[in-house]
Amino acid sequence: MLSLRRAVLRPKSSRLAQRCLGTISQGLQTQKAEEDKGRIIFSGIQPTGIPHLGNYLGALSNWVQLQKEANVNDKLIFSIVGWHALTLPQNPNELSQSRWEMLATLLAIGIDPKRSVMFHQDDNQCHTELAWILNCITPVGKLRRMTTWKARLADSRNANSTSEIDESMLNAGLLIYPVLQAADILAYRATHVPVGEDQTQHLELSRDIAQSFNRTFVPGKKRFFPLPTQLSTPSKRVLSLRDPTSKMSKSSPDVQSRIILTDSASQISSKIRSAVTDSIKGISYDPVQRPGVSNLLTILAACLQKEPEEVASAYASKSTGELKSDVADAVEALFNGPRAEFERLRSEKAYLVQVAKDGAERAKELSEETMMSVRSMIGLH
Repeated sequence: MLSLRRAVLRPKSSRLAQRCLGTISQGLQTQKAEEDKGRIIFSGIQPTGIPHLGNYLGALSNWVQLQKEANVNDKLIFSIVGWHALTLPQNPNELSQSRWEMLATLLAIGIDPKRSVMFHQDDNQCHTELAWILNCITPVGKLRRMTTWKARLADSRNANSTSEIDESMLNAGLLIYPVLQAADILAYRATHVPVGEDQTQHLELSRDIAQSFNRTFVPGKKRFFPLPTQLSTPSKRVLSLRDPTSKMSKSSPDVQSRIILTDSASQISSKIRSAVTDSIKGISYDPVQRPGVSNLLTILAACLQKEPEEVASAYASKSTGELKSDVADAVEALFNGPRAEFERLRSEKAYLVQVAKDGAERAKELSEETMMSVRSMIGLH
């Protein structure tokens, strides 16, 4: 009986194994097909002044790394998002200058306009057209739950010293700009978006909007817009040198709080020397109890492509002064080449105009293909 049972079971086990192998093989084929097709990677940055160290370590250096590691079939699309800058008051002359300075920055740090599509968002009207369409299927309730909107409301309440939040002080652009972000991504049917953790909620909204469009306008269970995947940046958040409980920001009134790309070696050294630390002896990585020292360790670790804890162990018996000196040297080494290239490029306006024009043409070609299908699906064709 035992031998008979084995004889009966073997064919069933064999068929099950074959089915499992077939499923695995099919999955691998699907994965390979997706890899062969390539990823579509999109990200954007606002033209609001010369980028600071936090911008470089958090986003821009990651764009360069993505470009280096991209497969031949991957499409990389990087946009200077001028329309987003308008959600807050801007000086027109300064904004115009910042647009070209940001383009020069991207070129200076190593973004190759022949490998990546690099353009001004406001040169491609497909973004605003798609944003309007997506606005019409996005509930206001979702937008009011966005962290950025609630933060602006909190600012409004404090400014007015009232017990109730006053929405009347805020412009509509602050409420709906996350939909424009979604349009930026979906206009190219992007599959991957490199963003920091502070933008995770916005990317989740983009996925929700994509799903809503697919359910509303795409027949059956087919998917027109992919659900973009977040590519998290590897670097930890860089904090203000003067207030290490806050993020390093271009909008801070204290220029000593940030290091920008155009700072000289002496300016970098001066800002690092004046960075807020503490009176505790030795060096340790403790973001809660020692935010200033931990911020310096984070910066040095990012420059050396190491972890802050690893760097901290090497400095355990050293002084804060020694740490600051080495951080200044590391940042100068990081910025020296890009800074010189930026200064060269910012004066070559004709070249920058041509790069922007070529990038916009490539961006329009990609996004117009999307919009032709969108117009047809919603009945505007």
